[in-house]
Amino acid sequence: MKKILVVEDNETNLYLIRFMLKKSGYEVIEARDGAKGVELAVKEKPDLVIMDIQLPDINGLEATKRIRASEAGSDIPIVALTSYAMTGDREKALDAGCNGYIEKPINPENFIAEIEKYIPR
Repeated sequence: MKKILVVEDNETNLYLIRFMLKKSGYEVIEARDGAKGVELAVKEKPDLVIMDIQLPDINGLEATKRIRASEAGSDIPIVALTSYAMTGDREKALDAGCNGYIEKPINPENFIAEIEKYIPR
């Protein structure tokens, strides 16, 4: 079973993402802030990280950079999940080390297909 780390501080978004991932057969690990996300990414070595950008401690871009700097996290696919939809935000996420970018609000109809671009079944 593929393991996905979801770093998200909003309970409603976390519930929706967890529900969709579990229904699609994924194991879900959760972190509610960036520091815990970095810790779990290094320790658990998930098959994919879904990283919220706006987090209560370190933001998702910094957390991504820290995961990338670790020995364990250099090749884990990381997908940014954000309500930021300003010009240049996609580039900032990619420059920080994210492999992809999904905008909120999450569209349940294509969310799984979107993340499966980064995690082969």
